[in-house]
Amino acid sequence: MNFEDKIKELNIRLPKAADPVGSYIATKKSGKMLFISGQISINEKGELIKGKVGKDLNTDSGYEAAKRCALSIISQARKACDNDLSKIKSCVRLTGFVNSTDEFIDQPKVINGASDLIASVFGEAGMHTRAAVSTNSLPLGVAVEIDAIFELI
Repeated sequence: MNFEDKIKELNIRLPKAADPVGSYIATKKSGKMLFISGQISINEKGELIKGKVGKDLNTDSGYEAAKRCALSIISQARKACDNDLSKIKSCVRLTGFVNSTDEFIDQPKVINGASDLIASVFGEAGMHTRAAVSTNSLPLGVAVEIDAIFELI
């Protein structure tokens, strides 16, 4: 099954790949590697998912915010590959940042939201290395930001 079919099977609706709002580009190809800039947590209505996990959001809400980041990552990958996800060979790495309280220690459980979605869509090719990092603040007050590296065919 190809990745586009898997997206349909999972009834996933990808958001529009957002243009950058700063002095950077959304994606960059270098050889057979595709680097995707950090994607922030935005809900299906286009609203920012804001707050600190451990205070304003619980682990499950953080997990869902991370899933939303992963949807944006897939959208950016699709756009960078001329709307052809078959050009993706594998997801190499995700780096997840969680806006969390000092006491919160379940950042890996939050970033699992993105990891699980990437693995669901890309199967074995979606298995990746990862970091799940706590931070005291993220741009615009969002709860989660995740960047990605993919290998292209």
